[in-house]
Amino acid sequence: MNDTQTASLRDASWQATTTGVVMAVVGFTSTFVIVLQGLEAVGADAAQAASGLGAALIACGVSGIWLSWTRRMPLACAWSAPGAALLIVTGDGTGDFGAAVGAFLFCGVLLVAAGAIRPLGRLMESIPASLANAMLAGILLTLCLTPVQALVETPALAAPVLLVWWAVGRFSRPAAVPVALIALIGLVAWRLGVPPGYANEVAGSLVPRFVFTMPSLDPTALLGIGVPLFIVTMASQNLPGIAVQQAYGYRPSAGPLVVNTGMLSTLAAPFGSHAVNLAAITAAMSAGPDAHPDPARRWWASFVAGVCYVLIGTMAGALVTLVGAVPSVLIEAIAGLALLGAFTAAAVAAFQAPEEREAAAVTFLFSASGLAFLGIGGAFWGLLAGVGMHAVERRRLARTAA
Repeated sequence: MNDTQTASLRDASWQATTTGVVMAVVGFTSTFVIVLQGLEAVGADAAQAASGLGAALIACGVSGIWLSWTRRMPLACAWSAPGAALLIVTGDGTGDFGAAVGAFLFCGVLLVAAGAIRPLGRLMESIPASLANAMLAGILLTLCLTPVQALVETPALAAPVLLVWWAVGRFSRPAAVPVALIALIGLVAWRLGVPPGYANEVAGSLVPRFVFTMPSLDPTALLGIGVPLFIVTMASQNLPGIAVQQAYGYRPSAGPLVVNTGMLSTLAAPFGSHAVNLAAITAAMSAGPDAHPDPARRWWASFVAGVCYVLIGTMAGALVTLVGAVPSVLIEAIAGLALLGAFTAAAVAAFQAPEEREAAAVTFLFSASGLAFLGIGGAFWGLLAGVGMHAVERRRLARTAA
């Protein structure tokens, strides 16, 4: 072991290690049902969904390990939960998963290009934040309504779960969704029973299996899934992730970080992973003083979180089997609860600027409509219409000022 590696290991601490484990557990348990639902919505079968979940976790872990180790900064990585929500809204479960994988691959290439080609990155950053947030809020709206739908369809199961979520959230917001999911699985086992041979099925799924899906480049999927997935991932994940680092006094170069996550996204896409990005919420755990009083030693928390993500990724098949017996409307309800905070933040940010509210409203309504034109989902058209309206309004205001 050389001097650099020895010095790096001296930065390890129990405080940072514990923080890293908590980061991985919270980041995974609070959103993995969203990723599963998203992959299934665009045509993945159970094996492909398990493969995508595992590949995404391993890609997140490898990216976080590499970035934190090489830069000595708390650069945590995660999957795109808003991107997975986009998949839920876009798909109907009957699509060609190969076309979806092609869109995932395209998104990864766009991420690499945005990080490596500065003009493309600036073009992405020039999209008004209000419109990006409006698109995200529209995507999340349908999903955030599912807890109400579940309460109507299966009140005996949904009501206790919602009550658990609310009660736990009064004391610990990060723990609310994981505890609600555990309560849901227990309720389903009690009220509906365990299917015959279920224990053997779970045991058999403990062996990691990754399924390669040949990508197909379907233009409607590239525009309807790939482009919105790229924009949502950049606007709601990568850019806030950089902002979190800067808020705690770190100054990483954004381009290479986005390139790294884009490369990992591209490599993992053929195995069903939708997108890997810089973490924002969980990154705040490793970048803050809770990870370690010394800012120079906080990177170890992100490193540990990456290792934990890789380990959890090897158990993805068992996790898919475990939640497979739960009615889909209840799983969607858990996903909606997990995204409620993201929806609220996006909706507030979308309509803050008075001069941009009309364009934001158009973007929001298109994205929330669930409608498609030429096979391309409303999120793409909403953003296109919103950008057009915003440009026209800016020219009008400029002429008035002159």
